[in-house]
Amino acid sequence: HTGEKPHLCNYCGKDCKDRKSFKRHLMTHTGEKPYTCNHCGKAFSVNDCLKRHLRIHTGERPYLCNQCGKVFADNKGLARHQKIHTGETPYPCKLCDKTFRRSDQLISHLRIHTGEKPYTCSYCGKGYSHNC
Repeated sequence: HTGEKPHLCNYCGKDCKDRKSFKRHLMTHTGEKPYTCNHCGKAFSVNDCLKRHLRIHTGERPYLCNQCGKVFADNKGLARHQKIHTGETPYPCKLCDKTFRRSDQLISHLRIHTGEKPYTCSYCGKGYSHNC
């Protein structure tokens, strides 16, 4: 109630709710990555990120779609998948009437309007809007 903010980041001004989240946030600035994968050596600043990464090696997929039974390694993958069942398309194109389930689909679609061709054939040098 004093207005004191004991977990205020000196780098960016973010106010964290507790000491643990504050320490984790500071690592985004310092680059400290104390959690290392024993399988491949990849390092992480957050232990939960290491745990999620380990599923690549173990094949664990604890997130189950209750509609179709498909399983996922993380909750983001499950949430993205569930839009198939709900029909949700929260990413509208502001230049036409199309809508998309994922932001990357919208970004790819926008190249139709902009003419952007970020992918170049290494053989002939021709530009393309999509990568194969």
